[in-house]
Amino acid sequence: MLENFENIETTRLKLGEFDSLGDTIAKYKDIKISVFGGIPNEEVLVGIHRYTKKRKEITFGVVLDVIVSSIHRIKPPCTYFGACSGCQWQHIDYPYQLIIKNKQVKKQFNEYAELAGLNIQPTIPSPGMFNYRNHARFTVRKEGSLGFVNRITRRFVTIENCMIMATGINKILSHLQGKVAETSQLSIRHGINTNEWLIQPSIKNPEVELMTGQTHYREQLQDRPFRIASPSFFQVNTLQAEVLGNIVKQKCNLNPSSKVVDAYAGVGTFTAIVSEDALKVIAIEESGAAIKDATINLVGLNNVEFVESKTEDAILNLPFIPDAVILDPPRYGCHIEVLKSILNKRPKRVVYVSCDPSTLSRDVSVLIKGGYTAIDVQPIDMFPQTHHIECVVTLEYNF
Repeated sequence: MLENFENIETTRLKLGEFDSLGDTIAKYKDIKISVFGGIPNEEVLVGIHRYTKKRKEITFGVVLDVIVSSIHRIKPPCTYFGACSGCQWQHIDYPYQLIIKNKQVKKQFNEYAELAGLNIQPTIPSPGMFNYRNHARFTVRKEGSLGFVNRITRRFVTIENCMIMATGINKILSHLQGKVAETSQLSIRHGINTNEWLIQPSIKNPEVELMTGQTHYREQLQDRPFRIASPSFFQVNTLQAEVLGNIVKQKCNLNPSSKVVDAYAGVGTFTAIVSEDALKVIAIEESGAAIKDATINLVGLNNVEFVESKTEDAILNLPFIPDAVILDPPRYGCHIEVLKSILNKRPKRVVYVSCDPSTLSRDVSVLIKGGYTAIDVQPIDMFPQTHHIECVVTLEYNF
């Protein structure tokens, strides 16, 4: 798995539960270590490694052989599994990955007494287990080689074909491989429904025959085209993004008189979907580039208003109490001032979308202490083969 990385010791270990990065936890010489490539309750032969990070010595393990195997273990289909570290769970059958993600959400929520025992639904599977990512960020090394850096060893691995990337990205990767030495990082975004792409930065090498350096590309969701600029956020799993959008609309519990706020609106995906069933939608976004995209994407929707502002300020300045507020913040969650603005305004419903159960549970705890009740927690798998989890939490205010 971590090829050419010297073992300090080889030992037999019994594996415990998963940690926050998707590795299993085991006890080694009276300390807890993370073990890559395992499944809870397996007995395995582990290679023990050490490295120094910020003057601190880190000990970790890698499964070398399986002595007592889980019934959920399968052969990883990707030749880079382990060496790359971008996927953590290719050795686990997909139905069990969904169960694990549900358990991980429960574990994070149970850290808070007020969240323990919430109704957490089964994880919704992705339409595709592979070739789903529409966005790749590659490191460039060794005279133009494109690849990834292992998160533990920091070793670079040249990638010829990534199994979780969309087919279009792998075709572009094949063409660019070995030709982009002029840069150290390269991003590819691809529209699976439009076959448009964005490659950044611009590549000057005459051997590269593809257009590069685009400022934006287009994708299509639910028959609506979306322009997406290079700095703008867009869900990496296009097919599952449509499922997610429908879930968010359902949880908003809309009717023809509903007034909705789409906080962190980005390029307008949720705004477009909920606008079909609402009287008015306020799309709040701090990024000027995203607002520019959203204005183009939502042309013709006369019930949508754009507000370029900090989320907390825009919510406090609303001239009405929203029937629903959609929150889809970055991974680090909502700023406390955003949560305070919601508790001040008291919208009837809050539909919180998050890719980090830790920050999600922290923020939901604040809202519940402020008078909301969590009525539903819906995990949805946007990132198969990895430990990452998307969740939609629906809250109602107790008037």
